[in-house]
Amino acid sequence: MTQAPKQIFDRRTLNARRSRRSSDAMFLHQLARDEVEDRLSLVNRPFTTPAVVCPFPEVWDGFLTGTAIVPDGDVLSLKEGTHDVVIHAMCLHWANDPVGQLIQCRRALKEDGLLLVILLGGQTLHELRTAMAEAETSVMGGLSPRVAPMGEIRDLGGLLQRAGFALPVADLVPLTAEYRDLTHLIHDLRGMGETNALAQRLKRPAPRALFQMADRIYREHFANAKGRLPATFELVCLTGWSPSDSQQKPLRPGSAQMRLADALKVPEAKL
Repeated sequence: MTQAPKQIFDRRTLNARRSRRSSDAMFLHQLARDEVEDRLSLVNRPFTTPAVVCPFPEVWDGFLTGTAIVPDGDVLSLKEGTHDVVIHAMCLHWANDPVGQLIQCRRALKEDGLLLVILLGGQTLHELRTAMAEAETSVMGGLSPRVAPMGEIRDLGGLLQRAGFALPVADLVPLTAEYRDLTHLIHDLRGMGETNALAQRLKRPAPRALFQMADRIYREHFANAKGRLPATFELVCLTGWSPSDSQQKPLRPGSAQMRLADALKVPEAKL
């Protein structure tokens, strides 16, 4: 019997918080769309059956003709072998089973179809994590889950291979936003539906003193010369292709037709 994936995130809470989004705080999602469009423009082929998995469909208005918009969730409404490109946009970092999400996307792709994933990576909000951890230890005598865990680029790239994609590539786009204070930052996180939805989070309200101290620590450690608080966001981009016999394959060991020394035009070293 297959064991259900551990529920790291409370999907009901996540959906409720996303429903209170604010259009003036959606800059990360718009940047993600811009990044996707730039990358697709570099691919020398037309896409006629695209799908976008995303939490906010309005961000993708006017995207490629015929785009199917698919709400993100544990089970995706994707039909097998239907799409020549699937965009998984700004929601894999909220997945309880990220490999399962990628496998669903691979099955939805036609042969030699493209997957492009964009999500928040491991250094996102590292300043906030540091300030909140130090403040909570001081004010409340211990730590609780407050900022969702996010994968490092090396680990995220490995997910593509585990999900069966060919030619996997992972890279990142670092971004920094500036805020006048911690309240301003939290306001934006709420507006983009990116506040705490961890299943093991504390359910009771946090005391005001916690955020006052966190603001002070944030300012002491990270404030820039203008007195503003920088917040790091990492957009990690993953690309992979559904397997096809027409794709390039690595050579078999021992199948090279030329010695490396001859190719480089240098004498062969004698050991």
